Amino acid sequence: MSSNQNDEAIRYVQNEGGPLLAYSEASGVRILYRDGLAFKDHSKDGDLDDYEDWRLSPDERAKDLASKMTIEQIAGLMLYSSHQAIPGAMGWNPATYGGAGFRESGVPSWELTDQQRAFLSKDHIRHVLVTKVESPETAARWNNRLQAFAEGQPLGIPANNSSDPRHGRDSSAEFNSGGNGGLSVWPESMGLAATFDPEVAKRFGEVASREYRLLGLATTLSPQVDIATDPRWFRFGMTFGEDPQLSADMGRAYIDGFQTSEGEAEIAGGWGYHSVNAMVKHWPGGGSGEGGRDAHFGYGKYAVYPGNNFNEHLIPFTEGAFRLSGKTEQASAVMPYYTISFDQDKKNGENVGNSYSSYMIQDLLRGEAGYDGVVCTDWGITADEPEIDRLFPGGRCWGVEESHTVAQRHYKLLMAGVDQFGGNDQAGPIVEAYRIGVAEHGEAFMRSRFEQSAVRLLRNLFRLGLFENPYVQVADTIAQAGCEEFVRAGFEAQLKSCVLLKNERQTLPLPKRRKVYIPKRSLPAGTDWFGTATPAVDAYPLNLETVSRYFEVTEHAEEADFALVCIENPHSSMGYSRSDAEAGGTGYVPISLQYGPYTAEHARESSIAGDPRDTADRNYRGKRITVANEGDLDMVLRTKQLMQEKPVVVSITLSNPAVLEEFEAAASAIIANFGIQDEALMELLTGGAEPSGLLPFQMPAHMKTVEEQCEDVPHDMEVYIDSAGHAYDFAYGLNWSGTIRDERVARYRKQH
Repeated sequence: MSSNQNDEAIRYVQNEGGPLLAYSEASGVRILYRDGLAFKDHSKDGDLDDYEDWRLSPDERAKDLASKMTIEQIAGLMLYSSHQAIPGAMGWNPATYGGAGFRESGVPSWELTDQQRAFLSKDHIRHVLVTKVESPETAARWNNRLQAFAEGQPLGIPANNSSDPRHGRDSSAEFNSGGNGGLSVWPESMGLAATFDPEVAKRFGEVASREYRLLGLATTLSPQVDIATDPRWFRFGMTFGEDPQLSADMGRAYIDGFQTSEGEAEIAGGWGYHSVNAMVKHWPGGGSGEGGRDAHFGYGKYAVYPGNNFNEHLIPFTEGAFRLSGKTEQASAVMPYYTISFDQDKKNGENVGNSYSSYMIQDLLRGEAGYDGVVCTDWGITADEPEIDRLFPGGRCWGVEESHTVAQRHYKLLMAGVDQFGGNDQAGPIVEAYRIGVAEHGEAFMRSRFEQSAVRLLRNLFRLGLFENPYVQVADTIAQAGCEEFVRAGFEAQLKSCVLLKNERQTLPLPKRRKVYIPKRSLPAGTDWFGTATPAVDAYPLNLETVSRYFEVTEHAEEADFALVCIENPHSSMGYSRSDAEAGGTGYVPISLQYGPYTAEHARESSIAGDPRDTADRNYRGKRITVANEGDLDMVLRTKQLMQEKPVVVSITLSNPAVLEEFEAAASAIIANFGIQDEALMELLTGGAEPSGLLPFQMPAHMKTVEEQCEDVPHDMEVYIDSAGHAYDFAYGLNWSGTIRDERVARYRKQH
């Protein structure tokens, strides 16, 4: 055995043929020696407890520790913190250091905030959601501070730090709120799906898990395997598309990559020091919101099933996330969605949010699917509801808004089979829920129920070796996070993710050093989905220095050999308008996938679901809206006029399908991406790589087919057929030779 001192006064002890132990000198933890082996004395009592014995199985250790925990400690374990930025000044939540702001305090950026110290010690939180980080080094040092603090608390339980997806190009999106933070860059989930190659998703999981662990992150709040059966849903682009089998295959590979450790990194059963717990979302599928609306908001609380297709939404879970190819067998955690799966409770007839539904959790998830991992609610579902079109302040307690108090909501969730409460920082309501249960079922029953959840939660820490060593080597983090190998793998995936939709007269690839005209992209001032004001934009959509390494850039269309126009799919309202409500309407408006003004002439006459507290009928038939980026269409058409007969190449970034009829004829070539770096686009345009991506969804011919499709059914739209006769259907894409017809197309096309 050897011992040495390292960063943050962490000491290391190596067992011969066993795990490396790490502990903070300041935590009070000491090393126990038994049978010539070293163990950490987490409880600081001088005895080797079963949970401290790394020779025992994770289940044995978890059961022992759960039996030793107070109800207050288990309640804290059930909490999942609100969003934490490093340093705190970068985040949304209040953050002080010794009562002072970050700049005034003079502390290093990796110091713990007063709020973090409080929720770790007073509310016993051990699951922390990390968002923005200053750098990988800062994240690593912060993790070591946090783990040392947690280790010093009674029982010495380490923290399970986690993150939403953080490997995409766009750090402004809420669900990529971590930003990139110095890591490798990969396409969004829809881009991974567009490769139609599960091995790419697996490789992403392998790389991302290594980088997560280097930052001190042990859980990823991903993948999102909901089948995106309504093309208007604003979380569409975060999925693997609309096809259940493709989503199952991509999700399975993604989770295998994240959770599997091999070789010396494996502890047991595929779990180990390279593993990251995957929290798959959102059971039983959130992609069928009525009218494409989203359940973060009161106006989008209902998922509907006009095609009677509820069961198909379960396939990515039951055949993918819960049936892995690797040794870890199933995703270690699952998150239900906010939605009320309208009229789908075949046992109790309840219309409540999925986490509140004992039918969805106990009967379907625990029972029929046989799932015994952690069930964690989506964020903030226990607080009182806000105004119908607001996120804050308030929660998303759909279906129990008036019938249950905050404590009663926690109790109902526990009885439904939930283990953990996302976005909650206070243990008090959980302890109160315990008391409600004791009064109804007795102390023994509720104690057993709490320990059941504690075992599931603790198991995910033991399997990753966090009790032996929750610390990271800062030097390794600096050297390996965002290293050349990982960056190259991400870049190659970006190249494979792009879909060539049109290539008239073989416009692409283009010779290097041609003159290119790139119009600026203008967007009006508006608000983001939080309701925060966003400024007007008038800027080049690409980094011109990057472009100039491939082409000669000119500001004058008449001098150019070709034009490159960069646009995004139409950005519509999310289905509700306060101004419509204030003008005497219901507030419900269409969601448009076309650029020009849209009137919903073909919408259904009456909504499927409604809420008498709001309006029983949420239809929007006959209402008219205009998308925020209507100027993208104008830019393409104006550029075509300027270029006359010279080629116009359109690069479109898709987070949703789009009606391309409005500009397709004006484009010589159209290439679609799902979040890539400028260099990747340039490589594809110049032939440095050949497009190989396929559409993981249908592109609608018009909004009539969007309105007439069933929210819960995939592959049920009339697809757009372009001027060359190509149908923009699921699994369509071009390469330099023409339409791709390979084994990927044969395999997945026949599925639907």
